[in-house]
Amino acid sequence: MNSLRSWVRQLQRICSEGGSHLRHSASVRSIQRVKALQKLTHKPTIPTPIVIIATSIVLTGALGRQFYNQPRLSVGKNATDTITAPSNAAILDKEATEEKRNAARNISVPMFMLDMVASDQARQAVQAKLAKGVTLRQQIGKFPYIETEILSASTQFYLRRAEEWEWKAIVDATQDRNADSIDKLADPLQRQAAIELMRYRNQTSFDGLSGLTNRIAEARQKYAATIALTQSPYDSTLFEISDPAWQKMQVEVMKVADRMLAQGISPGVAQSQLETAIALHFQDTIPPETKAIATKILLAALKPNLIKDEEQTRLRAEKAAQEVEPVRIEVRRGEVIVKHGQVISARDFMVLDHFGLSRRETSWIALFGFGGLISGAVTLFWLLEQRYHPKGVRNRDYWLVGLISLSTPLMVIINAPSTNLPAIGFLMGTFYGSVLALTGVGLLTVMLPIGMGLSLMQWVPSATAGLIVAALAARVRSREELAFLGLGVGITQGLLYLLLGAMSGVVWYSLLGRAILEALLGLAWSIVAIGISPYIEHLFDVVTTLRLVELANPNRALLKRLAAETPGTFQHTLFVANLAEAAARELGCNVELTRAGTLYHDIGKMHDPLGFIENQMGGANKHDEIDDPWLSAAIIKKHVAEGIVMARRARLPKAVQAFIPEHQGTMTIAYFYHQAQQRAKADPSITVDEADFRYDGPAPQSRETGIVMLADSCEAALRSLKDATPEDALNMINKILAARWKDGQLDESGLTRSQMSTIAQVFVQVWQQSNHQRIVYPKGK
Repeated sequence: MNSLRSWVRQLQRICSEGGSHLRHSASVRSIQRVKALQKLTHKPTIPTPIVIIATSIVLTGALGRQFYNQPRLSVGKNATDTITAPSNAAILDKEATEEKRNAARNISVPMFMLDMVASDQARQAVQAKLAKGVTLRQQIGKFPYIETEILSASTQFYLRRAEEWEWKAIVDATQDRNADSIDKLADPLQRQAAIELMRYRNQTSFDGLSGLTNRIAEARQKYAATIALTQSPYDSTLFEISDPAWQKMQVEVMKVADRMLAQGISPGVAQSQLETAIALHFQDTIPPETKAIATKILLAALKPNLIKDEEQTRLRAEKAAQEVEPVRIEVRRGEVIVKHGQVISARDFMVLDHFGLSRRETSWIALFGFGGLISGAVTLFWLLEQRYHPKGVRNRDYWLVGLISLSTPLMVIINAPSTNLPAIGFLMGTFYGSVLALTGVGLLTVMLPIGMGLSLMQWVPSATAGLIVAALAARVRSREELAFLGLGVGITQGLLYLLLGAMSGVVWYSLLGRAILEALLGLAWSIVAIGISPYIEHLFDVVTTLRLVELANPNRALLKRLAAETPGTFQHTLFVANLAEAAARELGCNVELTRAGTLYHDIGKMHDPLGFIENQMGGANKHDEIDDPWLSAAIIKKHVAEGIVMARRARLPKAVQAFIPEHQGTMTIAYFYHQAQQRAKADPSITVDEADFRYDGPAPQSRETGIVMLADSCEAALRSLKDATPEDALNMINKILAARWKDGQLDESGLTRSQMSTIAQVFVQVWQQSNHQRIVYPKGK
């Protein structure tokens, strides 16, 4: 019996040694991962002042281009001696030539072309007004409305438009048998009308006169009603035109309208000028009584139908500019350029520089001053980096920022048509956030004109576009938003170039071609930044929001494998992701990084799916068959090492890989540790080392990995709750969180004790949302 016990103990010792060997091999990669993460989060080994000085020297050398070739004899300085021309020369005065050419562009007459849409609209307006006149004439009735044998046409015109009191006086006079009553009418037209009515009464009777006055009254009513509806360009004279005259006027009005529209009406033409032109066209072509109305119709309907032909105007302006003869300064050999002590003018400097007599050399004082300015800028960038990235950035990030910054002076040196500040704003914004991006682009914007002598037109449009994209790039979440941002950058750059050119006195349409080019360059830099961003991300292991969104796509190969091979783990992962994402959003952490890291934190379980209870689907527990807590613990721990191997093969960013070991930290595998302790109690010869049952770590190094550790710890407990109240769930979560805090797992994560209660409340809210009640449907019969 004793020999049997001894044999069993030897077998347990062999299994224990085998388990230790397995644990050791499974932990090798985890230890390597710990060292890699320590290296990842380690600060630069070179002292910060040395890094700042070295960076400042490099940037000063790249950006201080104009200080390397500074003339000692420049404009405004006194000549140290008398200098004569060594040979004959005709020196091109570029500035004077360009000024004359710009003046030629500005005074160039713009070219116009017909706007057929405006012409058609004007023609339709003329036709509509003529049609309105026809309607009004039809509404007032035919003329003459009484036979001219009874009343003359002039009398009928007068009676129709006479005032009511005038008409009443005429009727009263004709009703009076005394002829003296007519003589009392003062107005000749009124008296003539009364005479003609009196004559008709004498020829017929009072009843006949009454019928005539009724017809006149009816005509007056129509006239009054129609006049009330008459609007400009018409007035009462419309109804005094005979039908033949009206017909002729309509025809001539349309002819004149077509003729004037074909000739073109310039924008801004004075109304008086247009009226004069219309009058000339109507001369001797229409009845005199219709000229006033015809003129009003055309003045009301005709509108400018000439629009500027931008292309022809630009070509004409450019042709005028090119026809300007270059301004040259003629210098003869031996001619004195500048005398001793004389103040050097712009012309003098041009001649001196042409002959190489301006004594160019490196301006060390200016270069050192510029270097001091660069040092201040680099220090400011470092301070902001420390403020907004408390744990610091990696050495490779410093290299990347430096290389990106050096690309700008390179673009200037190779005479690129525009600086690449929009691309820098996009890259730094997506890589390091808005604050550092704005700082980097802003500092380059200040240094470029100082160190490289760029003009406003060369750097302001692209610098402004770069600052805008730096502020917005970090918020981009989709390719569609990227497209809109790039389009906005292009439009901004083009409009600013146009505005600056117009402010400098250049006619805006002569700048249109270059402004369009600037807009296309701004768009092009955005496209370049978008295109090279994935390569930079992989080369420097930079994590961007867009990359994290892509990694969180469940159709990624690794996540599809996780769902297919370990469905239980995948469901566990999704719930942990919901918990962690909600907590990260509440605490202001990187939500995209938290979600992506959570989705990959347990991929190592694919090495042995049945070794984890969530994938056993109610079947036999593999660890019951193993019956060795040391071996089981090694299998559980191995999912971290295997997960890191899988993540590296999938080329996941190191920031995402960090979630795999850090979500377990150095926690104890409590279940199997407890089993081992029970066996040690039963058999004193068995020694239990707690390190065998602890994960290799490291503990969470960021708030995001710390949140995932807490969510992973609480997920199983929350799923186990069935009829618990939110208060019960909150108490249980608080205990789990307190245990992790007490165990020191969160010491390096950046999470505070006060944030534990916030995280617990968020976890309970998510649990309530996923554990909502359903209506109980009645069972069918």
